Parts: sequence; C-alpha cells; structure tokens
Amino acid sequence: MPSAASAISIPDLVAAVPSCPAIGRGALLAAVLRDPASIRRLGLAGWDLLVRQARRANLLGRLAVLAAATNTWAAIPPAPLRHLESARRVVDRHAIAVRWEVECIRKALAPHGIPTLLLKGAAYVAASLPAGQGRVFSDVDIMVPQADLARVERTLAASGWLPSKIDAYDTRYYREWMHEIPPLRHIKRGSVLDVHHTILPPTSKPRPDARQLLAAAIPIEGLDGIYVLAPTDMVLHSATHLFYDGELHHGLRDLVDLDDLLRHFGARDAGFWQALVDRAFEMELAQPLFYGLRYAQRFLETPVPDPVLQAMKCAGPSRLMRPVMDALFDRALMPDHSTCSDRLTPTARWLLYVRAHYLRMPLRLLIPHLARKSLWRVKDGEAH
Repeated sequence: MPSAASAISIPDLVAAVPSCPAIGRGALLAAVLRDPASIRRLGLAGWDLLVRQARRANLLGRLAVLAAATNTWAAIPPAPLRHLESARRVVDRHAIAVRWEVECIRKALAPHGIPTLLLKGAAYVAASLPAGQGRVFSDVDIMVPQADLARVERTLAASGWLPSKIDAYDTRYYREWMHEIPPLRHIKRGSVLDVHHTILPPTSKPRPDARQLLAAAIPIEGLDGIYVLAPTDMVLHSATHLFYDGELHHGLRDLVDLDDLLRHFGARDAGFWQALVDRAFEMELAQPLFYGLRYAQRFLETPVPDPVLQAMKCAGPSRLMRPVMDALFDRALMPDHSTCSDRLTPTARWLLYVRAHYLRMPLRLLIPHLARKSLWRVKDGEAH
C-alpha cells in the first residue's frame, strides 16, 4: 500500500494532465486512463473516488485490465483491489457469455446463408480486439441486409429470440423510422439482441450506404457466416454511435473504445489514416469522425496525425461554435457521477440529447416525438 508520504493527492494527479478538460475532481478517471501507471501513487481517498467514478462510467473492468497490463496490480491497496478483482472476474465471464451468444446467433442464421455482421462490443470481443478487453455491455448488436430482415426475424424467433413488449407508437417508431427492429429477448437466457439493417436511421441527414459496409466486412476466423466491419468502418461506426446518440451516460466508455480502435488500427497499417479520412467523406460521416478525433485527443491523448486533423477541420463546427460544442461535450462525456458534474452538466446533456435527435429525425417527426417522450417521463416520475 502506498504510504501517506508517497501517495499523490487527487488535485495533484489531475494537475499532472493539465490539458484534460474535465471539471474539478472529475478529471481523476480521465487522468488514470491517460496514464495507468499513475495509480501507483494514489492513496485510499483517491482509490475510493476512482472506483466510484469507474463504476458509474462502466469502466471498472477496463480499469482492472489496465492495472494488470501495466504491472501495477501488486501496488493496489487491499480494499480497492477487491473491487478490481471482482470486476475482472465479471468481464472474463461476460466475454465467455458473449462468445456463446454469438455462436447461438451463428447457428440460427448461418444455415440460411444470411451474412451476419457483429457491431460494437460484441464485435470487439469476438474479433479479440483491444477494445473488447474489460468491456461489459447489456446486449448484442448485429447488422443484416435489409432485404433479409423479415427472414432474419422469423429465423431468430424460431430459435427463441422474441420481440420485447412495446406500445404501438414505439413499434411504429422502430419499424418506420429507425435503423433497427424492436429489441429481441431470448425466452430462456434473457439475452437481448438488437438487429440493425444500417448504422443510422433512414430519416437522418447523413445516409451511409449499408451495402458498402456489408461489402467491405471482414469474416471472423472460426465463425462461418459472422463478420465485423472493416477497420475504417468500425471506427466510423464507433464515432457515429457516440456523437449521434443522445444517451451519453457511458460516453467516456465509448470514447475509450474509439481510442482503442484508433491506436490499434493506426499502428498496424500505415495507410489506415488516409483511408479513414477518405471513407468518412465517402460515407457522409465526416462530422462524427471530426468530433471523435477531437475528443479522443482531448480526453485520452489519442495519437492522431496532424494531417488527419487538418483534413477533418472542414467537417467540424464553425470557429464560433467550436467552444460551445467543447463546453457541452466536456461535461456530457464525463462519468455520470456527482464529482464529474457542475451546475451546467444536466443542461449540456439535455441539449446534446435534443441535438442527436435533430440529426436523426426531421422536425416534423422530432417535435411530436420529443413531446411524447417528455410526457412519458413525467408520467413515469409521478408513478414512482
């Protein structure tokens, strides 16, 4: 255990990474993600805060993986070590469960010749990518050709995945306006499966061509009929999911995913960065990539080449709007914990929630949709 003399204070650790934009003590988790070796210098007060922030950010498993990978495990005091050991067991069992669920999906769909593309966390785990290490998630996301959607739904139903019970409005919302069908839940295992036919709603302003994504997909060795997105497309989907989604409570975790993908693919292929820029403009996803690169660098010091940043500038907001967006995302991407918030954080999250829906829906759909959701939340609050 670090002695009182050697333990670094929380403010000192945060000050060690002065470019971190987080608010006050909320910078602790971001600081440790940037420099995992710094946990050697944490005292018990720092560990207490770090564990609570990491748990709220859904990054405790990732913290355990980082501690083990950087040979700092032996330096962790007994009390926080118990939390990290528990988290490591959870992520190990979760990875086994995800691989089993993917195999069940493969057995259901592969005999029918339906190519199945894994997305997000399931893809990272199945493809053994760094982004899958320590990753815990609540459902499995797949994408299939839109022409096969009805057949996929029937086939999965025959294997036990049935639609969740939702009202008529939400059913129409998914079926007509969204890029996925209503979530499916397995009648025995209780696992949740989200079936997509593209990566953004057809009502959104950018309309990436799902056929191109499927055509470039890469098969996973040993899993016949199961694919993952090509490296550039995987990065673009990660950025798009984060910056076009209104729910940012796990935004830092998703930013860590993006950081992992960029570091991994950027180090493996010298042509990756130029291909990423070209693909972003080709798929109409340059704006989310701009934000992804900006905040991955801002929070996690992701090594993005300067020419790439220069090439993406034209996809970002105006010079006047840039500090406004920074103020919003600097707050919304922090863990949903009291030490990571100030009085403007709820407003920032609400504005970005509305922005995300505006990017995905025209006003004629957006206004009644948000009004309905607001009324539903009021009623739900009164019921509790």
